[in-house]
Amino acid sequence: MSEDAAQRTIRYLSAATFALIAVLIGLDLLFDSRDGVSGVHVALEAGVLIAALVGMVAMLRRFGRVSVDLVTAREDANRWRSEHQSLVRGLSAAIRTQFDAWYLTGAEAEIGLLLLKGLSHQEISQVRGTSERTVREQARALYRKSGLSGRNELSAFFLEDLLAPHG
Repeated sequence: MSEDAAQRTIRYLSAATFALIAVLIGLDLLFDSRDGVSGVHVALEAGVLIAALVGMVAMLRRFGRVSVDLVTAREDANRWRSEHQSLVRGLSAAIRTQFDAWYLTGAEAEIGLLLLKGLSHQEISQVRGTSERTVREQARALYRKSGLSGRNELSAFFLEDLLAPHG
């Protein structure tokens, strides 16, 4: 199941839960009114019913806004990628050329790319199906061969000249 489908399922289950609460409270109100329960009790349960319905509507509206924002963000990312595809390919090629100049192994170069993408050592180990210790050792080898001290210097090495000077 995709992440979108899972989120949609959670959204609908949450709305269904609020709806079920509202139905059950509504039934309870109906039975209580037949049994002659006090007006205060009925008013309190009616308040809970209204709160459940308001919660359901608010949640569905919020999920709707989040869905729209997510679609917009994806469209923006896709537009940016398509508009700058040649630049991204050029940067990717330049990074690989530099990795070759540092004599990185294939695994170290892959670690370097994943580090540049912002993944943690744990995430990289999951993506590559290796231990976190292996990832750390390969990252250390990358830093040693490149003469850089860590992830921040690695990112700065490739991004520093791409960004306009501050001020």
